[in-house]
Amino acid sequence: MRPYYDQSGVTIYHGDCCEVLPLIDADVMVTDPPYGISHASNKPGAPRRGGQVHGDASTSLRDTVLELWKGRPALVFGSCRVTAFAVSPRAVLVWDKGGHVGMGDLSLPWKQNWEHVYVFGDGFIGRRGSGVLHVNALAPWAGEYQHPHEKPVSLLHLLIDKCPPGIVVDPFMGSGSTLRAAKDLQRVAIGIEIEERYCEVAARRLQQGALPLEVA
Repeated sequence: MRPYYDQSGVTIYHGDCCEVLPLIDADVMVTDPPYGISHASNKPGAPRRGGQVHGDASTSLRDTVLELWKGRPALVFGSCRVTAFAVSPRAVLVWDKGGHVGMGDLSLPWKQNWEHVYVFGDGFIGRRGSGVLHVNALAPWAGEYQHPHEKPVSLLHLLIDKCPPGIVVDPFMGSGSTLRAAKDLQRVAIGIEIEERYCEVAARRLQQGALPLEVA
């Protein structure tokens, strides 16, 4: 199995995560899988406007990966609209995305400007703190991101900082936010991505110098 990218402790594989994940050795999974909500962005300037992320029609990819992972430590992004798991998470964190974004029923006076992060397994470390993480989401209209579901690297810093020691894997790597954060924190990391254009984006991000760690 030949890597698409392999430098400075970070490796990228271009392929189907259901086939690649069983072949690699890692200790903790941090990932943003397809939510199973068939989301298609209509925001001006959003990547793939009107299109859909691969596998987002159902939770089958998410569920297969969790089954392959076999209960080891994992942090998994998800939507409150699709919460059923074969094995219940130990905890649910809330990512507060800031007041500048928000989805949901436009007939209601509240918008959904938050997402869930599901906690599986054990071994997480660090000082006990709030389960609400306040990190502003990237603004698609400002051209801040290159993937329709890209997460801020600073948010991944907060999550990975409390992960057990060892190799971090992201089976749904996208544009590489998890890998970039892991590299900043001097963690060995592996990413898997089925779309080659995002492998290229992630490789470019990883070749940049170390990014300053932000405090949320």
